[in-house]
Amino acid sequence: MEKSTPEAEIAQTQLKQATGSDRTSNLCEIIAKKDYIILPSATVRSLLSAEDESALADWAEFQESWNRLEQDQFMKDGGTYRFRRHGVYSATPASGVQLEPSQPHYQSVTYNTLNGGIARHFAPIEPSIASGKVLMSALELCRATFSGLAPFNHWHIEVHQFRIVATSAEGLPTPEGIHRDGVSFVFMMLVNRVNVLNGETGIYDRDRQELARYTLADPLDAAIVNDERTMHGVTPILADDPARQGYRDVLVITFNKR
Repeated sequence: MEKSTPEAEIAQTQLKQATGSDRTSNLCEIIAKKDYIILPSATVRSLLSAEDESALADWAEFQESWNRLEQDQFMKDGGTYRFRRHGVYSATPASGVQLEPSQPHYQSVTYNTLNGGIARHFAPIEPSIASGKVLMSALELCRATFSGLAPFNHWHIEVHQFRIVATSAEGLPTPEGIHRDGVSFVFMMLVNRVNVLNGETGIYDRDRQELARYTLADPLDAAIVNDERTMHGVTPILADDPARQGYRDVLVITFNKR
């Protein structure tokens, strides 16, 4: 599938026609109507930089931090292909995003049939990354967008740094298959993609009928989904050159109503 999907082209056109706060309103309108949006890297760059032109100033440090993720020790399939770090934030209608003390990540088996049902303690996001410009700009974009869709809610926010590796064996970005995360909204952004084939994301309605299919191919390519109304999944990845490790680095931010 070509990287430039009709959905991404439509979103980019609609958002280009707006400026400033109107862009966030336009983003909210598209998500309210479609329950998802696919955002090419140029659009994400513009959205992140709208309030602060230096929002991506620490991008190199942000991207490089994925090299220091720790292996996920909770994979019930025995897989050693996933590395991650995790952080918790909060936001209210009257405040911006606030970093919270470290907490475990929990999903019921209703939402994660593979690894759900237990509190999973992951390594925290490194302090310089947790409070850095890139992540805080992404969190503020999410807060403005999701608060525009649900203006009276307080938010429980979780941030996940994921690396999925693949060599001659495939890596599974979503080993639980097509799923919901059990939250209100999900923001997914590609950070890096090296020596990788496949990794195609599908978005589905609650009856598992496909709504869109696309590949996060360039750093800053992103998608937002209404997790209460959609499901999503990513196909396995393989190393393009099996003699070298391949990896797919993704930032996932979830907002859940408190």
